[in-house]
Amino acid sequence: MTIHAMIDLETLGTSPDCAVLTIGGVKFNPNAISEPYQPFYYRFNVDEQLEKGRTVLDSTLEWWGKQEESVRNEALGDENRTPVLEVLQALNKWCVGVDTIWCQGPAFDIVILESMFKEYNHHIPWPFWKIRDSRTLFGIMPVDPRKAINFAAHNALEDCKVQALCVQQTLQKLQLEVR
Repeated sequence: MTIHAMIDLETLGTSPDCAVLTIGGVKFNPNAISEPYQPFYYRFNVDEQLEKGRTVLDSTLEWWGKQEESVRNEALGDENRTPVLEVLQALNKWCVGVDTIWCQGPAFDIVILESMFKEYNHHIPWPFWKIRDSRTLFGIMPVDPRKAINFAAHNALEDCKVQALCVQQTLQKLQLEVR
């Protein structure tokens, strides 16, 4: 079976060196409508990132202040924060056997993660040619498939589940099978 993974970040900025709040991931079969599996979710230690010089954008903090309280608390709360290197090592292990990595936009999640991997002198667990962009895929549809699903947006794991399902639906609607 083809194994694809969807990865999503919630951050405190938009630049490659911004601080990351949470990371979510799911594995899925892109060629069938089926439940994603093997969820991956961590809450990064933000203080550690700030000490290393990762950045925070004031407008992003303002944006978080306008989000639903439960989503904001999950992203910004202090509990259960994991050291960055521990998260990167877990992600590296989780990516073993994955054929393709999807994310929402070619210049955000993966670019930020690769910046973190480099900052922590850690191997990047995917080659550049295995990265796919769900935003572009959804953009060729008459209606963005995410609009038909009611979900807790801006929770990294929930975003991944919905985006993986929408990749499956879009490929099926376009009658495409991918490797």
